[in-house]
Amino acid sequence: MDELFILPQEYRDLRASVRALAEKKIAPFAKTVDEEARFPQEAFDALQSAGLAAAHVPTEFGGDGADALAVVIIIEEVARACGSSSLIPAVNKLGSLPLILAGTIEQKKRWLTALAQGKGFSYCLSESESGSDSVSMKTKAIRKDGKWILNGSKKWISNAGFSDFYTVLAVTNPDQRSKGISAFVVEKSDSGVSFGAHEKKMGMRGSPTREVYFDDVELDEDRLLGQEGEGFAIAMRTLDHTRITIAAQALGLAQGAFETAARYAKERKQFGKPIFDFQAIQFMLADMAMQIEAARQITYAAAARSERGDEDLTFFSAASKCFATDVAMQVTTDAVQVLGGYGYVNDHPVERMMRDAKLTQIYEGTNQIQRLVMSRHLDKLM
Repeated sequence: MDELFILPQEYRDLRASVRALAEKKIAPFAKTVDEEARFPQEAFDALQSAGLAAAHVPTEFGGDGADALAVVIIIEEVARACGSSSLIPAVNKLGSLPLILAGTIEQKKRWLTALAQGKGFSYCLSESESGSDSVSMKTKAIRKDGKWILNGSKKWISNAGFSDFYTVLAVTNPDQRSKGISAFVVEKSDSGVSFGAHEKKMGMRGSPTREVYFDDVELDEDRLLGQEGEGFAIAMRTLDHTRITIAAQALGLAQGAFETAARYAKERKQFGKPIFDFQAIQFMLADMAMQIEAARQITYAAAARSERGDEDLTFFSAASKCFATDVAMQVTTDAVQVLGGYGYVNDHPVERMMRDAKLTQIYEGTNQIQRLVMSRHLDKLM
């Protein structure tokens, strides 16, 4: 019983090392990355040098082979310093996990090795008219003369233009609905691939979000992941694992905002004493800390289930994403309130964290969709 619910030392050591790196090489640039809406190159360089940009890649393909909980801790600690930068490891895992789940050894050698060496990997599921209802996608791939011809576009693609590789979901048999969708690996250098303008976003401004266009892109048979028609199932299996990384991102944002608010409350004086001495502020901070810790526990529990492949993973991944991101929104909003007028301007990072937190409630499935997913998997808890 002595070690029950205690994080093993290897994970605590990982947290300490990632936190030190983030504070030294990522946090100092977070403000300008947000203000200039530029890719956080300093963060990418630091993460890549430390083997953290794609730590999930198995060791046989040049990665660190980090398990699900280790990746959660990496993303959490990076997000504590800079939300946009935390999308580097998060998007790399999201984009490449279909390959890990369904790819052949040859496919994995080709693309995972390059990913570990510093390439980027994005995930293309959403479209302009196909968000939560992903089965209604219009992007199509048709077999012709021994190749797949891909046409269409994908919307809201994180790190689009920066990433070298893209997992793209496309309709290959429109009569089969979800069973008529297939998954492909597309490279940025493929003829016919282009990108739209950068979206002007509320938050996560340092992560480029762009539309990706496919105009008669010719793909060899080896670009297909799994079998034809398995794409939608692969996409959903992927999200079961990667929604947990969004929970981790939310955790980091909440933790950073809480720490900023707590320090400020002890320094800021009103009516002759620190505002921390007022019970109203104490209760706000106590609620923030309690919510963060509860979110951390469910997120880590979901990560353990992801690693084991437990049958209740779908429920826990949705629950962790939904709960942690709602917590992040509440905590960052409260942090702005604690700082008052100073929280509303960008002299302090909490207003940026609040804007970043909002997106975590939306992407990789809105929290309304997460509740729908959970309701359909309640039997796993009985």
